[in-house]
Amino acid sequence: MKPAARSRTRRAPRAPSGKPRGGVVAPTTFATPELLRKKRDGQALSSEEIDAFIAGVAGVTAEGAGRIPDDQVAAMLMAIVWRGLDAAELERWTQAMIASGDRLSLGAVKGRKVDKHSTGGVGDKITICLAPLVAACDVPTPMLVGRALGHTGGTLDKLAAIPGWIAELDARRFERQLARWGFVIAGQSASIVPADKRLYALRDATATVESIPLIASSILSKKVAGGADALVLDVKIGRGAFLPPRMTRQLARTLVTLGGRLGLPTTALLTSMDEPLGREIGNANELGEALEILRGEGPSDTRALTVRLGAEMLRQGGVVRDLAAGAARIEAAIASGAGWERLVRGVAAQGGDVRVLDGEGRLPSARRQHVLKASRAGYVTRLDARAFGLAATALGAGRFRREDVVDPAVGITLHVKEGVWVAEGEGICTLWYNDSARLGQALGWLAGESARTVEVSGRPPPRRPLIRGHYP
Repeated sequence: MKPAARSRTRRAPRAPSGKPRGGVVAPTTFATPELLRKKRDGQALSSEEIDAFIAGVAGVTAEGAGRIPDDQVAAMLMAIVWRGLDAAELERWTQAMIASGDRLSLGAVKGRKVDKHSTGGVGDKITICLAPLVAACDVPTPMLVGRALGHTGGTLDKLAAIPGWIAELDARRFERQLARWGFVIAGQSASIVPADKRLYALRDATATVESIPLIASSILSKKVAGGADALVLDVKIGRGAFLPPRMTRQLARTLVTLGGRLGLPTTALLTSMDEPLGREIGNANELGEALEILRGEGPSDTRALTVRLGAEMLRQGGVVRDLAAGAARIEAAIASGAGWERLVRGVAAQGGDVRVLDGEGRLPSARRQHVLKASRAGYVTRLDARAFGLAATALGAGRFRREDVVDPAVGITLHVKEGVWVAEGEGICTLWYNDSARLGQALGWLAGESARTVEVSGRPPPRRPLIRGHYP
């Protein structure tokens, strides 16, 4: 398929108020405290107030208006954490965020374009194997993904373990690759939802991450601006999730409802994150496991979730009528090697050394290893996903702060899963490390005196389904 020759981006549509983006005036230093007071007291913000506030966050203001200072933006975020946004406010807030920057125009790519987003998990390498499989089944898959932060991994860091792989693509190259190979996995450019970049950084620094309206608007503004026609969400629930179960379910419902109001049909699956997904945690480790799935191998839970999410995406893409047919097509794309072939082509298109995919080259590998062993015989009843994620981050697989440098070689390999019988002294996991001090920090999360990360009992644990809910 030949890519279209015209420009691949367009400026975001006019701000919801109808004023051009450059003509939206930010609140003055006098007016901004009035907005803060209004939201603090539980009152709804008007559409015009939301438009002006987000424009001031992004710096898209009339000449001389300037940006709203960090302290006032942070105060608004905290007011929203406490008071929330009603449905109309949330829709307008998200629309204003979309309008703060550019919007990918992918209309020249044939087919209904379906994106997938995970709310963040430990060992969640699904995107790497899912995107090429869905593309091989004739559904274009544009994915704007991020880097690791906190105890969860980031897809960009995992793919960066491939020598030469380029994360940042301009709009023309993004569309050209999507048209030719059916999928793109790339980082969010600076011009896509710039308001979210500033809000996200302040939320992380001001303990305002755990807010359903702020999470929902952040996710959906980027997906709409990224050119998707439909969206499938993998909302993690359990010990390794960001939110407690009640809030997680509320988040899933909010995302589905808001997506519909924005013209982006959205499906959400609640998927288990009590224990890590699959066997591998860490960037090169997880990339290797994703490659196993494409070769028809790999852990059963990683494969099952890949197939189920793929089936949802094919249904949203209109190429199958039901999930059973979608699952069969994804399985066929694994068996035939079509998904593997798409990944190789996509990696090559983004400058990556495809020899590491076939094992001809080497993925980064840590110099040292340490095996954590079972202190008693019995059934494994607990492998706390959050603690394993924090341990991997301590080894250098992720970031506690944005400026931290990621080591692609380090990580953790699980030798058992919950429900498995282990003998005393049998290996629970192997920690791959390069720095002894970091190993000590990681072991503090896994085997410290107060840690309840790994538990073994004489009775098997109750079986938990991988998929715990579905919206709508």
